Amino acid sequence: MSVGETPITVVGNLTDDPELRFTNTGVAMARFTIASTPRTYDKTSGQWRDGTALFLRATAWREVAEHATESLTKGMRVVATGRLVQHNWQTPEGENRSMLGLDLEDIGPSLKFATAKVTKAQRNGSGAPTERQNDQWSTAAPGATPAGFTAEPPF
Repeated sequence: MSVGETPITVVGNLTDDPELRFTNTGVAMARFTIASTPRTYDKTSGQWRDGTALFLRATAWREVAEHATESLTKGMRVVATGRLVQHNWQTPEGENRSMLGLDLEDIGPSLKFATAKVTKAQRNGSGAPTERQNDQWSTAAPGATPAGFTAEPPF
């Protein structure tokens, strides 16, 4: 993050499936909305009450966009981190408008009420992620000792 940016972490639910698009230069981008609703316990009634929901339009880029599109679906509870940004524009009628958005740094499923199985992504020569069939970091090299060390030099 750069100086002057507003970092933020949001926990909420996706209101729709992430939508993957590509820029004219081929950069992957995904957009979706995260709804975060505060809940408070009312001691007098003995019930939980929902507060006012915050809807943040989130934008993910490159690998994060591709992974989010493949992994996340509408209704999932997520934990997202990124930079809070303000978008300003003018309507055709000349009215000034603005909205807050979230430029994502990272996002994943919340494990508070769910489980997830993670599959490590690998980059190929083109920079695009691919599934890793044999993770070189998860198994010992051929001829390795039980501790994972070999007598052979690494070159």
